[in-house]
Amino acid sequence: MSDWRFSLASWACALFLSLGTSCFGQPKSLTILHTNDLHAAFVPHEALWVKQSPKPSIGGFSELAFTIDSIKRGSRAVLLLDAGDVMTGDPISDHVYAGAAGGALFEMMNRMGYDAWEIGNHDLDISQDNLRALAHVARFPTLCANITDTKDGFPLENVPYVIIKRGGLSIAVIGLMSQELYNLVNQNNLLGIRVLSPAETAQKYIDEVRPASDLVIALTHEGVADDSALAANVHGLDVIVGGHSHTRLIHPKKVNGVLIVQAGANAENLGDLELKVDSGAVISFSGRLIPLWAGRSRPPSPVSALVDSLQGVIDQEYSEVIANLRGDWIRSSGQSAIGTFLAEAQRVGAGADVGFMNDHGIRRDVPAGPLTKKTVFEIIPFRDVLVTFQLSGVQLHDIMVFNIEHRPAIQIAGMSGTYKRKPDGSVEFLSIEIGGRALEPQRTYTCAASDFFAGDSEKYLGQEIPRTVDLRSTVFDVVLNALRAAGDITPRVDYPIDELR
Repeated sequence: MSDWRFSLASWACALFLSLGTSCFGQPKSLTILHTNDLHAAFVPHEALWVKQSPKPSIGGFSELAFTIDSIKRGSRAVLLLDAGDVMTGDPISDHVYAGAAGGALFEMMNRMGYDAWEIGNHDLDISQDNLRALAHVARFPTLCANITDTKDGFPLENVPYVIIKRGGLSIAVIGLMSQELYNLVNQNNLLGIRVLSPAETAQKYIDEVRPASDLVIALTHEGVADDSALAANVHGLDVIVGGHSHTRLIHPKKVNGVLIVQAGANAENLGDLELKVDSGAVISFSGRLIPLWAGRSRPPSPVSALVDSLQGVIDQEYSEVIANLRGDWIRSSGQSAIGTFLAEAQRVGAGADVGFMNDHGIRRDVPAGPLTKKTVFEIIPFRDVLVTFQLSGVQLHDIMVFNIEHRPAIQIAGMSGTYKRKPDGSVEFLSIEIGGRALEPQRTYTCAASDFFAGDSEKYLGQEIPRTVDLRSTVFDVVLNALRAAGDITPRVDYPIDELR
């Protein structure tokens, strides 16, 4: 080769390298490790679906950290992302660390080397101020492009996207929240917040980052169904790392050329997506979920040291036995024993005539045996405040009809009735009783529920509650009081609405 040709080739190679592409156009490899819906599961828990006895333990941040570190040691280009709902599920979410309730979870994530996270709806369960405090604990970006304030600012220390250089690639990561946020979080925690269209917002930022990016990722908290719709309605997107629906996508789902991944929930799996990227396109991929079986001997690490210290604090504070359960508490789509108790506890705690509980606020089943304060927290891990509101007998009648016709996911205490179907299929109540007495249409009755329930009353009761009274007590506290008062509990199911055939 002549000198001038050699010099030209060298110059071209240098130019390509400066642009992040080898002069021979070699594809670049990237490993995306991902979690979602960790729900504060920083210590292992029983794998309840396993039939063997005793059941093995799974999850926990120590095992998660060990697995992440093992993969990072074997790969030069690793991106670590979380798709939201780090909070809510364990009392550590209420433990103040570095100025934030739940801050220890984010310090553990710092030590694992997360590159970015997307806000989840449960990360707003405490308050906007606490979420901002969590974002300050995190030494990695807090993403969300479609949560803004009324002046189009980003109110939660969130940024719409981040561009990360890794393995010779320029990677844009855009954060997106479910547009259903107002149906998922206590209304009091969303004051001044707007939720923009995920698809429109995504396209706006894809268009902005695509020219300078080799790979564009949407880090979302909206569920697999909405992720699929997003993929079908945008262009220029390569990957969606999702959360919210707790879906275990064992293999990536592909929609409109976009890869969609999600890793289940509760730190039970680590998602691992392997990509080869060339000329701004994914040319090959493979994905898997790595189960995080716990109980194996692992060397101590900065993460395990913090986990162990916090576990001791939480165990000591929440190990108190509150009551004894003489049978299993199992959730169901209809009235359940656990739902009956929770609705009744709110009714009694508020001194009300009727109590209501939303099914999705009941977060776990409970086997027979001693009931600890920690288990109670896991059943109702929210900071919902108990409120009362006034409804007329006519309104309560309409709620009963709504319950039959629409089957909202609620539990009822203090009110019962019998009904029949008319030939045209409509509902006719033959009797309704409040506290064992016939409903009086013109009388005003006091009802009790959480402030979350009251804020979404049209969904649950078919009508808006105009005014509530804050009792300055949490649902968790009144349930603890009810359990302590009961001592021994034999599960019972009240069927407040019976159909006569």
